[in-house]
Amino acid sequence: MRKRPLSFYFLAVFFGLFVLFLYGPMFAIFILSLQGPDGALTFPVRSFGFHWIASLFFQQQRIGDFGAAFQRSLLLGFIVMAVTVVVALMAGLAFRQKFKGSSFIFYLTISSLIVPSVLISLGIGIAFNLIGVQTNWYSSALGGHLTWTLPFAFLIMLGVFNRFNLSYEEAARDLGASEFQAFQHIILPLIAPALIGVALFGFTLSYDEFTRTSLISGARNTLPLEIFGMTTNVTSPALYALGTVTTVFSFSIIAIAFLAYGFFAKRQQP
Repeated sequence: MRKRPLSFYFLAVFFGLFVLFLYGPMFAIFILSLQGPDGALTFPVRSFGFHWIASLFFQQQRIGDFGAAFQRSLLLGFIVMAVTVVVALMAGLAFRQKFKGSSFIFYLTISSLIVPSVLISLGIGIAFNLIGVQTNWYSSALGGHLTWTLPFAFLIMLGVFNRFNLSYEEAARDLGASEFQAFQHIILPLIAPALIGVALFGFTLSYDEFTRTSLISGARNTLPLEIFGMTTNVTSPALYALGTVTTVFSFSIIAIAFLAYGFFAKRQQP
């Protein structure tokens, strides 16, 4: 058996330390959230149990409104996801052909990615103040999130359509299919996995967005803002329990996206 070089073991140890550095804090939060009623905010763990996770659902919290903040973030994430998918799809279809001003629209769309997030939030807040409209999580915060999700989704759809084989669509048109029929039966099934990825990406970016929401959420916080506000005054492992629940929820969304991707992939097979 060939002996492995010393560099292999060095890289293996380095990768292990990197994974520990990356996921260690998350696992520490998981462990601290699984404590009994006498749990503390730091190690060592006094007792194990699901007391603090259950308290999020069945007990009134003294500080913070987890349920309402979670509902707002969830609803806002789904709205952003729907708008992002629709607009990115329409933009990708439009950019399949060159048109006057396409370069300007392209650079204008992705420009928000290089502007600091706090300036985006501040600018939207000032604009709403000038027109006399009150900032809120479903209006100004929605606009702030779209400045973050739409450019990424737009770039993804450009890549998808640049690799799209036009011969499938042309064959459908030669057989008498209308533009809508070609889109419905040819284009949409082929790009469906990419749309699922765009939807998942848009929802994830919106669900945990903090900076672009911080100055324009209005009087009611989204979940990231609520968690940030609780870090200065929560004295129980309920905060860790909330982190565990939201992480499990995020992984559940990813699992649903993989199932949907597998479903559409099977439908494309002959």
